[in-house]
Amino acid sequence: MLFTILSMLGGLVFLTLGAEGLIRGAVSLAQRFGLSPLLIGLTIVGFGTSTPELVASLNAAWAGNSGIAVGNVVGSNIFNILVILGLTALVRKIKIAKAAWRQSGMVMLLATGLAVLTFSYIPAMPRWVGSVWFALLLAYLAWEYWLHSRPHKKGTVEPEPVVEIIKMPLFAALGLIAAGLVGLILGAQLLVDGAVSLAQLWGVSDTIIGLTIVAGGTSLPELATSVMAALRKQPEIAVGNIIGSNIFNLLGILGLTALVLPTPIPASIVAFDMWVMAAAAVAFMLYARVGWRLTRAEGGLFLAAYGLYTAYLIHHAAPALPATTSLLTTMPFVG
Repeated sequence: MLFTILSMLGGLVFLTLGAEGLIRGAVSLAQRFGLSPLLIGLTIVGFGTSTPELVASLNAAWAGNSGIAVGNVVGSNIFNILVILGLTALVRKIKIAKAAWRQSGMVMLLATGLAVLTFSYIPAMPRWVGSVWFALLLAYLAWEYWLHSRPHKKGTVEPEPVVEIIKMPLFAALGLIAAGLVGLILGAQLLVDGAVSLAQLWGVSDTIIGLTIVAGGTSLPELATSVMAALRKQPEIAVGNIIGSNIFNLLGILGLTALVLPTPIPASIVAFDMWVMAAAAVAFMLYARVGWRLTRAEGGLFLAAYGLYTAYLIHHAAPALPATTSLLTTMPFVG
């Protein structure tokens, strides 16, 4: 028991230090090359913090558990918006840049719509679909770089808040980013392993553990990074982290997973979870458009919505998931 508690505390320490290092390194890198903090949040931070989801989905595909691979991505996207943005908004009201909403947010919405259409009409994602999705991700990256690096006319781009950052050498910034990512992944592993051990010790069923602790575990890096970005008054990185992560989860992780192995789409996800994912994305876009911010009240509403979703999952867990043990052993943080 003591070792488990210490492991969880250590996980929190690694998550906090990892998020701090990643934010400092990313902002310094953005300033050094004249890049927007939003672009760094969408790429290095957003994609980097999705590493646990990538590992989980690829492991699931290689083990033949393609349903877990799809469920991991859909569940993570729901968690990212409803829980992470909800908690981040509770910490500090999030200002939404109009450019981010019109460009990157719309790409996230289109990627979500593409997933809904694909899941609805294709029972399994073949390799050619995976290759198309991954090619779309590469095209998106090229488009984002062009948008944020080309010269703009005066008044066409919103000025970003000036943040005083201690300048550091390039190798130091890259080292902080790499160390931050390692800290986030290690911290998430320690925290989830400890939480699962405690839950099993207290008699909580594997089904509930898999649907709650493990499902949220792969999104802990995004949570730590977004909250830390809010505390450091870097809303562009907090929002860009979630938008970039959701885009990468769909186009990158599912695309690569389908390339590894044609991926069947579970009927339960088609019937319910993908619609929750789509509703969360639409809700974020609508609330962000009103006043170009997310308030604490709206953050609380997002968290309440996730609570209802989790309650629904738990209520329907027993007949739907008779073999959750194999799910747990497939996840990179638990097996």
